[in-house]
Amino acid sequence: MVAMRSIGIRILVAAAIAVMAPSGVPGNATAAQMATLGGGSGILLDGRAACTLTTVGYDTADRVVGLTAGHCADIGATVQAETQQIGVIGTVVAVGRNNDFAVIEFDRTKVTPVRQVAQTFIGGLGAPPRPGDIVCKNGRTSGFDCGVVWDTHDWWFRSQLCSKPGDSGAPVTLGDRLVGMNIGHVRVTLLDVPIVDSACGEAAVHDPAVAIEIGVIVGEMDRSGGVGAGFRPL
Repeated sequence: MVAMRSIGIRILVAAAIAVMAPSGVPGNATAAQMATLGGGSGILLDGRAACTLTTVGYDTADRVVGLTAGHCADIGATVQAETQQIGVIGTVVAVGRNNDFAVIEFDRTKVTPVRQVAQTFIGGLGAPPRPGDIVCKNGRTSGFDCGVVWDTHDWWFRSQLCSKPGDSGAPVTLGDRLVGMNIGHVRVTLLDVPIVDSACGEAAVHDPAVAIEIGVIVGEMDRSGGVGAGFRPL
């Protein structure tokens, strides 16, 4: 559960982390192996918590940097590719608790960054979406789906996307622009409405997904001056 700043309405954030059994930990890496990763790839934190990579790119020091949700891991957590038997390929080097994001520094000898994972292509960073826009998400658990933006706020927005355990960190895109990071879902008592949510396989009440605006995350990284400052996607 992640502590959110006061936003004037009562919300409950459901942290979407999938805990993996020890048998899911990849084996040792070899010099010839490279993990291919991009926004939407599944990653393991400390070999057990499964979350989704938001995007991968470079910072001002030309380090290979990735992002995921901050509630997925603490500083120093090891990072592995969920479906590629490579071993440890990176480390969580910073966590922004207020905006719920984590910065990963990847070993550039073990990671091949890509712009596209399944249907998600990230061509760059975009401005915050507006109510009524159709955004899409690619999570390691629920996969790719799209939905309408319900409302926007200073640093986050809510949409009718599917968010399940493990989807934390998933990229939220508008066209080919990365506009947000999925962090889970909320239940707002007065606004819950009964609608069929085929993407999540539910037919009761849909809990709208919440995403942090990518510009807010990049801005915080820039102000820190550490790993991730000056982040640019591929």
